[in-house]
Amino acid sequence: MSQFYDAALEASGLRSTQFAILAEINRRGDAAPSIGQLADALVMDQSTVGQNLRPLQRDGLVVLEQDEADRRSRRVKLTPTGSARLDAARPLWREAQEKFETEFGAAAAAELRSVLAGIARNTSLVVEEKA
Repeated sequence: MSQFYDAALEASGLRSTQFAILAEINRRGDAAPSIGQLADALVMDQSTVGQNLRPLQRDGLVVLEQDEADRRSRRVKLTPTGSARLDAARPLWREAQEKFETEFGAAAAAELRSVLAGIARNTSLVVEEKA
């Protein structure tokens, strides 16, 4: 699945995971998330989110700023360049979604999303990160 969406997003210069990160940051508006909050929302571990943020930060799509309320935490903010890249990638993502639903079937795609969401919410399947 990742290869399918990565290929669809290739023209935007984003990978599917990076697109998901940018979309989640954007969804939160002015409430910039911490890395931990992004990890929770995307059902990823924090180190994976951190690894995916590095190229986004390097390319000027996101900035990490120290949290005013908790100096130990950093907030991830979308830059204007990041917002523009996300806007450019959205039609590619929608086209891929439509193609997937056409080829796989709308009902089967909805069922697959439901099953995957159930797996993601199942706390008994969560592996705790080692300190």
